[in-house]
Amino acid sequence: MQSTEVTHETNCDCRTLRGADRHRRLLRPIGPAIRPIRCGQHQETDRATESRVQCQRFGEGRGPERLEVVGAFAAPAQRNGPPLGLILTEQALFTFREALIGFVVGGLLGLLLGIGFVHSRLAERAFVPYVVASQTVPILAISPLIVVATKAGWVSVAIISAYLTFFPVTIAALRGLRAADPRAFELLRSYAAGKLAVLWKLRLPTSVPYLFSSLRVAAAASVIGAIIGELPSGIPDGLGSSLINYNQYYTAGPERLWATIIVCSILGLAFVGVIRLAEAILTRNRYRPVANA
Repeated sequence: MQSTEVTHETNCDCRTLRGADRHRRLLRPIGPAIRPIRCGQHQETDRATESRVQCQRFGEGRGPERLEVVGAFAAPAQRNGPPLGLILTEQALFTFREALIGFVVGGLLGLLLGIGFVHSRLAERAFVPYVVASQTVPILAISPLIVVATKAGWVSVAIISAYLTFFPVTIAALRGLRAADPRAFELLRSYAAGKLAVLWKLRLPTSVPYLFSSLRVAAAASVIGAIIGELPSGIPDGLGSSLINYNQYYTAGPERLWATIIVCSILGLAFVGVIRLAEAILTRNRYRPVANA
């Protein structure tokens, strides 16, 4: 009996081995086709695991590491593409041109409004409240309206930038154009100087420090307005498009969004630094010390 059972088990094992060999021979021709699928499944599993780890990390309130953000500038934005830092630099230059145009337009508009309000009390009382009220409207709400109404591409962005720029210049011009010594006004009136001469020789030179203080604020506001204006306009050449794209893929590549935010900050600080340098050059030794007066 024992020998019969051993023989039966041996026959079963042989049948199992022969069946396994048969399956192995049948699957051998399609093995190369199955191997990439298995590799793809492993890659998808690794990606899912990485995404799950990133989601857990971001859910805990932690962003990417500093070295990851720094390395994102050298990494290609797309496969076999240029580095992300080069792309962001080109986009920053495009956004800077929009901000610069809005800065110039808004600064001139604010200065003209200030001059008009200084020479007309009625206009000041009538329109200054509306100038102040214009800044209570959220820029995120008004920028799509400007883009849809104008349909002018980067010109719409420049208009939004000018909208944020003119207000601080207007208020500073109102204060600076009236900051001159009253005795200086009396002196010019004694020489029969007209309003244009008083403006050119007294009011504008006295208002320069006030204007530069407002221009520093306007420079930062112009960059913010340009970036916000690019969001609804759909311009692909500015930093606003990168903010939208990398925000959508934040889970997969958060360091790219942080790199874009850093470039936006550097652009604003650089613009303010240029205005500060111009102020230091133009106002150097402009006022005498009180002791030597």
